Amino acid sequence: MDHLLQIILLLGVAVAIMVIFHRLHVPSSLGYLLVGLILGPHTVGPTVHVPEIKVLAEFGVVFLLFSIGLNYSLPQLHAMRHRILGLGTAQVALTTAVVTMLLWLAGLSPVVAFVIGAVFAQSSSTIIGRQLAEQGEDATPHGRLGLAISVFQDVTAVPFLILIPVLGTASGIDTLAGELGWAMAKAALAFALVFYAARWALRPLFHLVAENRSAELFTLTALLVALAAAWTTNSLGLSLVFGAFLVGMMLGETEFRHQVESSIRPFRDVLLGLFFVGIGMLIEPAALPKIWHWALLGALLLLLSKIIVVVLIVRRSGMDALAAWRTALLLAVGGEFGFALLAIALDASVVDAETGQIVLNAVLFSLIGGVLLIRYNQQMASRLAGPKAKAPPLADQLAGLPAPQVLIGGYGRVGHTIAVLLKSSGVDFIAFDIDPKRVQQGRVDGHAVLYGDIADPELLTAARAEQASLAIVTVDSHAVALRSVAALRQHCPHVPVIARAKDIESSSTLIGAGAIHAYPETIESSLRLGATALRMLRISTIDIDRVLQDIRDWDYRPVIENPVKEEAK
Repeated sequence: MDHLLQIILLLGVAVAIMVIFHRLHVPSSLGYLLVGLILGPHTVGPTVHVPEIKVLAEFGVVFLLFSIGLNYSLPQLHAMRHRILGLGTAQVALTTAVVTMLLWLAGLSPVVAFVIGAVFAQSSSTIIGRQLAEQGEDATPHGRLGLAISVFQDVTAVPFLILIPVLGTASGIDTLAGELGWAMAKAALAFALVFYAARWALRPLFHLVAENRSAELFTLTALLVALAAAWTTNSLGLSLVFGAFLVGMMLGETEFRHQVESSIRPFRDVLLGLFFVGIGMLIEPAALPKIWHWALLGALLLLLSKIIVVVLIVRRSGMDALAAWRTALLLAVGGEFGFALLAIALDASVVDAETGQIVLNAVLFSLIGGVLLIRYNQQMASRLAGPKAKAPPLADQLAGLPAPQVLIGGYGRVGHTIAVLLKSSGVDFIAFDIDPKRVQQGRVDGHAVLYGDIADPELLTAARAEQASLAIVTVDSHAVALRSVAALRQHCPHVPVIARAKDIESSSTLIGAGAIHAYPETIESSLRLGATALRMLRISTIDIDRVLQDIRDWDYRPVIENPVKEEAK
């Protein structure tokens, strides 16, 4: 089979698998792993073997680290130094140390144990972010903290990119110490070269390119800068990805950061997909019957070690036990970046093939188990944290307040605006939010804002929701809004509920769940713009209000039917 036919086969299988995985809401990285398994040399059927693809796949990790660097410039790292930087670094360092010690005591060499510890310390920000969004927990304190730490893990993994190749070349303790010292010296030199060259040349270069107003030239320049930095560190005997990360950090300080990230994203996503395809080709299904028990033990070690470490460090940072356990359950899942570290270790002959298979399958098992931990994190955390960790009843906080005329679920941008309007009109209300910072801001604003989830039946009972005249759901997450509307209709069916919706589909779903009105922001903003235009054309306010009300009474059909008809044509 010639190379072109193999590439066509690879793309065809990838497209088919990715369509299915997207519909099932499964992370794309797992889909690429499956493509590699299907087309790899260890399964029955056609095998794709194009040496150039492996070279291109390596650049997927290069552009991944380049993108991460764009989002973690030096000023940003300095601003995050207290909580995220401290917790993220502590989680990676302690998990690596714990796993290394346990595996060393179990009989593995210190070097192999260290590499496995580094692989196990990673968590999948893709899986965590997507699962939290589906569950409506992406805006919760434990959700934001868990996702932030998982993203920051990619930054803390950069030292491993320097250390792991050195471990494969050193033959003794003295040699290892010398090699590590030399590697660190070269890393410092690379940082200085990239730092000063970037500070001197990057901003003027991109200013010059931007003046041409050519998207093609801008993309070529971004590729040139990323690959030139990668070549620089590679020439010093370090990894390609280290240079890409460094120059990404430098570009992250410029006003071109967002456009560079947008330009580089298609290359990153495709090449990173090829990287995961290459990882999938390493999986040997025939070896699984011999190693499945070791892989399962490895997955348990990965999950349990991270859960224990994260609970300890998050509790020490001041969070309550329930939030600490929920954060730990989110971060327990294995990570795609662990595959990158494992691939580097295999290429450097630090880890043998059989151990590599065990570690590879252990991470895969942890991805499957980790999804379940994230899905049921609230139920599991409530049991693990114990009854003392449950949120205190709101009766004491609500005792001195009158029964609210209006309940507001969510004190973000929209909730704050509604609260201002209600207060200025002399209407009593109570707002609830699960973000402590928003609750604190509400108190500063002089509003009755309390910590709590409006979808919680116990909270509705304590707040005497059945005595309210109106409930308003303003949360941004559709899943949370849907759950809140359903809870309100079940607890106090006689209280009318109006809700914020993102689009007409979300609006219909919320109305179906029991909301009297669910205003889609995308259409309402268009109506407000149209109303302003009509006023400027001196159409009477009465006529404008009548038109708008007719559109709302007809569920926005007059403004959405024409586009649908156009699409049907």
